[in-house]
Amino acid sequence: MADRTGLSAALLLLGDGRLPFGGYAHSGGLEATVRAARVTDAASLRSFLEGRAATAGYVAGCFAAACCDAALADDVARIRLLDAEFDTRMPSPSNREVSRTLGRQLVRALSSIHAHALLNCVSGAVHQPIAYGLAAASFGLGPWDAAALMLYDSVSGPAAAALKVLSTDPFTVQSAVAELVPLLDELADDAASRRAGAADELPALGSPLLDITAEQHRGLEARLFAS
Repeated sequence: MADRTGLSAALLLLGDGRLPFGGYAHSGGLEATVRAARVTDAASLRSFLEGRAATAGYVAGCFAAACCDAALADDVARIRLLDAEFDTRMPSPSNREVSRTLGRQLVRALSSIHAHALLNCVSGAVHQPIAYGLAAASFGLGPWDAAALMLYDSVSGPAAAALKVLSTDPFTVQSAVAELVPLLDELADDAASRRAGAADELPALGSPLLDITAEQHRGLEARLFAS
């Protein structure tokens, strides 16, 4: 539980799904997974969310925590290195493009409502976890907060999308997310503990099906979500 800054209004703001940075347009691979009949009900949805959090979400959380730590120390070189290292952990071109798009839009949205030098310390579009790290640091939050935000995003986006691509009710979906809270906290604890590690030694867990379905989804003519 170390390194947590405690409940903050800024943490609530950054975790609010209504923050206008385009996350609502993405399903985190859920739409394609439903099309492939690998998620069909509440139980398989929960398994999908748990697996996503423990792989792609956890890796992203580690990079968000490390970026926040670097931003608080004004270490721009390390932030750039972290962005490059995260890029190597994304085999899918589609997922890389989505991550940078969401990162760019998050920085843009926050620059409009919370102008801060940290949000512009790296030129170009950064990956989403890097943007979350910068955003957390700009509000004075810590590495655990950045990791928790990224991990929550990794399941809340697909959960919201489930309401459109699955025949299930909101209470069932939110129940699945609520059951994952202890896991998300545990993963955030571990991610924060790795914040000072060498960039190339940060976790690189794979999620092959998410990569495959991302490429399949990109080629669909009719789809509800961009990813």
